[in-house]
Amino acid sequence: MRNVFLFIRRHFNFLFFLVLQIIALSFLFRFNKFHEAAFLNVSTEVTGRFYERYNNIEYYFQLKKTNESLVQENLRLRQQLKENYEAPDSIRRLIHDTLKVDSSAVIKYKIMEAKVVNNSTSSQANYLTIHRGSDQGVRPNMGVTGPQGLVGSVVNVSKNFATVQSMLHYQFKVVAKLKHNNEIGTIQWDGASPLYVTMKNIPKSVNVQKGDTVVTSQLGNLWPANLMVGTVAEIVPDNSSNFYTLKVRVATNFGSIEYVYVIDNLQADEQRQLEDSTRKKIQ
Repeated sequence: MRNVFLFIRRHFNFLFFLVLQIIALSFLFRFNKFHEAAFLNVSTEVTGRFYERYNNIEYYFQLKKTNESLVQENLRLRQQLKENYEAPDSIRRLIHDTLKVDSSAVIKYKIMEAKVVNNSTSSQANYLTIHRGSDQGVRPNMGVTGPQGLVGSVVNVSKNFATVQSMLHYQFKVVAKLKHNNEIGTIQWDGASPLYVTMKNIPKSVNVQKGDTVVTSQLGNLWPANLMVGTVAEIVPDNSSNFYTLKVRVATNFGSIEYVYVIDNLQADEQRQLEDSTRKKIQ
């Protein structure tokens, strides 16, 4: 202990300078938008490189689980192929989201795979870092899903990495629906458990049961409709209103996720420009 105090006394000026320098830099990055953005880009790239090397060590110990997940994902994709369906007559055609079934159909969503190199689940503001960035076509405000279901949305990008706001984040919201009746509600995380989120604004007049499937809705432009969110685990009536609060068990296992899919809505800019133009005309 005596040596510690001697060291501090001997280098007091230098240590005091470092403390002041750190405080000054924190103020600079916190209250200056340009410097904050520059710092986030650099830190995302640097930490991404570090987490990539660390993740490579863990990767080999998770190969079995990864292969099982990929097998299940391939099974679900094969079950959605148009060859597995037959229309009741020759006039009607079954169309699934972006599946091109005739010359008039267009591709709305482009899907890019990405490896998860860092992930958190224990704080109130959880993020993932993925090894795919602006050089590979990733931009902020892109939706992210995984083999089992919804994951989050891209919030920051460097050249080769991106940070994803997890569904387990206190600010994350997504409009979802009950699959069996298309009733719309809002998904949020209450911060209590990484296994559950809440779904609000479901009227008490709606027939809802434990085990009902919750999927993304057609509202919004980050995710296609009908992506898996989770299943209803508990129905909590709100005595002060005419709505239920549903406790939803998330489909994605955030503790073991290794790969995700980044979703690029190719028509998002067109939709956004139209909506902005409409608002200006109304005003």
